[in-house]
Parts: sequence; structure tokens; C-alpha cells
Amino acid sequence: MTRPTIDDIARAAGVSKGTVSRVINGHATVAAPTRQRVQEVMANMGYVPDPAARHLSWRTGRTLGLSFAPDDPLLSPYHVLFRQALEEHTASHGVQLVNLRADLTRLARLPGAVLVMHAAEGDPRLKLLRERGVPAVLIGHQPGFFWVAPDDEGGAALATEQLVRAGHRDLVYLGAGGSQVAQDRERGFLRAAGAAGARTQVIGADFTVLGGYRATRRAWEGGLRWTGLFAQSDESAAGAIAALDDLGVRVPGDVSVVGFDGLPELPLPVRLTTVAQDISRIARTALSLMQEATSGRPPRGEVVPVHLVPGATVAPPPGGTP
Repeated sequence: MTRPTIDDIARAAGVSKGTVSRVINGHATVAAPTRQRVQEVMANMGYVPDPAARHLSWRTGRTLGLSFAPDDPLLSPYHVLFRQALEEHTASHGVQLVNLRADLTRLARLPGAVLVMHAAEGDPRLKLLRERGVPAVLIGHQPGFFWVAPDDEGGAALATEQLVRAGHRDLVYLGAGGSQVAQDRERGFLRAAGAAGARTQVIGADFTVLGGYRATRRAWEGGLRWTGLFAQSDESAAGAIAALDDLGVRVPGDVSVVGFDGLPELPLPVRLTTVAQDISRIARTALSLMQEATSGRPPRGEVVPVHLVPGATVAPPPGGTP
């Protein structure tokens, strides 16, 4: 029996050859009913896309873009580790990783596929990639897209529960912001703190050491007080500890601090208590999902587990007991 071709599928489904190709390659520009009809025709006719051609389709030009949000520092420890984890799998296939700033509209040509970092609700990058038919995977989560994310909300709850178990009831979340990461971690913090009956405050800050330092110092000098602090990133936790030290506040003697990320190297004299994410697994999963995104499969996401790593920055509050 002759193997069916894309032309055969197009005629049977009543669509163009280009539409069939976009369905096979996972382009989001195809309407859901049309996509389903084409997939049903392919299944009924026993059509299987050529694996080699499909593999090449998502790396058109042999480039994979990393799209960062406007305030993302490209050389942050987390981004460096994430890129290294990606390169372990892409370098041997000749795929070039390209850093992209937030405004993708200025690019004359987009990469063959894009990993999107720190997407916010209504993020214009997602709209543009969908309009251009570029396969995309989010590091974070959004409905209707392929995505992979650490358990941000659950990890924030783990961090907060660590402070609660040590006896802290005056808690601060150092973070906030429009990104899904910041919002999920704040939600997990508030949930765990609320379950313990703790008093909570939220201090706005970005993910950087400098941002954590400035926000913490400004809040403390402004009169805010707390005994337990959960920072949305290890870097901002390091900044908070430096600010408290400059103010004569001991960590963990006066204030306990927990971070999030599990970074291996931080500018701290002691080991930070943190929630570690599996960066290598996130990178592997992102590349696997990208293959699915270009093979016509429906969007889906995966949550990667996190775990608490005890350090030396949590102790009972002054005058308290665990």
C-alpha cells in the first residue's frame, strides 16, 4: 500500500497543504477544529510524519531562542545554569542558543523555536509568537501553551512552613511582581502563613541581589519589622541578608531567611536555607515539550518537584522556642 502524503491528507481534510504542514509542526495559528480534523484524517489514513523532517522543523536555521522579560538580567546565576543545562542537550545537535530581549517585534527573523522566560499574563511575546507560527515553550505556566515550571507555589509553602516550624509568626515575603513566578511564590507564602495564623507583609523587589538589598533596607529603615523572611529568589535572599547585616540585624539570630532556587554559589558567609529546583530536569523537559510543540500535539504542561535544602539561616525568633 502506498504511503499517504501531505497532499493526500490535505485533499481528504479539505484544507491546504500548508495547513497540514502547520498542524504537523505544531503551529498555534491553526484553529482548533481544523487541527482536530487534520489529525483525525492523519490517524485514519495511517499517516506518520517523517521523524527526521520533524526534528529539523523546530530548529529551522539551527537556532533556539531564549526570550527574556525586560528586567531579566541575562547573566544571573539562574539563567547561566539554565543555559548550561540546555547546551548539554543542544550543542551535540548543532543547535545554537540565542538570547532574545523582550521586544521580539524588532527582529527581522525569529528563531525556529523559542523558550519564553518569566511570561506575565497577556505577555505580548506570546501573542507575537502565536501570530508568527513559531513553536514556543514557556518556563512558567500559561493556559493554552506548552510549559514547564518548578512547583513555585508548593515550594513557597515549604519555605514558609520552615519558618513557621522554627516559631516565627511575623513573616515577610520579599518579592511580588507581575510574573507568574512571583505571583505563585507569593500565593504559596500567603497560604502557608495563613494556615499558621502568622502576620504577613509583602515587600516588592525583583529577583536580584541589589533589588533584595535595596527593598529590605528601605523597609527596615521605614519601620517595618519581622522575624522571618521568605525571598522569591536566592539572589534576593542574599541581598536581604547583606542589608540586614549592614543595619546590625543578625541572621539568623534576629531574623531568619529562606530563599528559592537552590543556587550552588552565593555571596554569603553561611549556607542559605532554600528551596531547590531541578534546573537540569526543567531544561530537559522544555526541550522534550518543544518536540511535541512541533509535531502537532495539543499543548500541555509539566510541574517539576522542588525540595527544601536546610542551611544556617533559620533559627527560632529572639526569645522564642521552636
